[in-house]
Amino acid sequence: MGNLRVTKKGIRLEGISEFLLPLYVKEIHSRKDSPLVLQSDRNVTVNARNHMGQLTGQLTVGADAVEAQCKRFEVRASEGEKVLFSADEDEIIIGADRLKVTGTEGAVFGHSVETPHIRAEPSQDLKLESPTRSLIMEAPRGVQVSAAAGDLKATCRKELHLQSTEGEIFLNADIIRLGNLPMGSFSSSPSSSSTPRQTIYELCVCPNGKLYLSPAGAGSTCQSTSNICLWS
Repeated sequence: MGNLRVTKKGIRLEGISEFLLPLYVKEIHSRKDSPLVLQSDRNVTVNARNHMGQLTGQLTVGADAVEAQCKRFEVRASEGEKVLFSADEDEIIIGADRLKVTGTEGAVFGHSVETPHIRAEPSQDLKLESPTRSLIMEAPRGVQVSAAAGDLKATCRKELHLQSTEGEIFLNADIIRLGNLPMGSFSSSPSSSSTPRQTIYELCVCPNGKLYLSPAGAGSTCQSTSNICLWS
């Protein structure tokens, strides 16, 4: 009947076919050397129903969006074993080896993010930033920040607090420098132009923990220069 043929394997249609009423089939195949095209002036909707006629899954291709309605949506690799993307009401799983976000604004998460490892691409810097609020990193068994081949800098506008509630703060380096420490001075010291330039200082501590320098002498000079603690 024109483009319609009845064969041993079923019904075969050649060319463009139009159905005015619902078509119920078990399988639809195209020719081996041609793709299968489903075309509509509005949208193309594929429904899946159970034995009671209830809708269990729906895929709609429209002019503005592609919508899928089902209990679980999966995207698998060409081999069919590895799940690249999976989504349901409880969680979304991305099974690809790498997730790459190329947008200029990056990725925005409304809530917490859990991951065992954060790293930048090779030869690129990694930056964690909160433009208007705080940035908090917490871990019950410790937080480790290391720079194997570079410097590690921590800067802030106000106070920088290092606090250990039960342990100790350990600084281990060949050279430890404390810059811009205030200089203590004797309350009454004779001025003499022949006094040699002071090059050695003593590190002193106020009762409140403030550090300051005092000119070194034969004995400790912290007591005689402790007037700086009155202004701290």
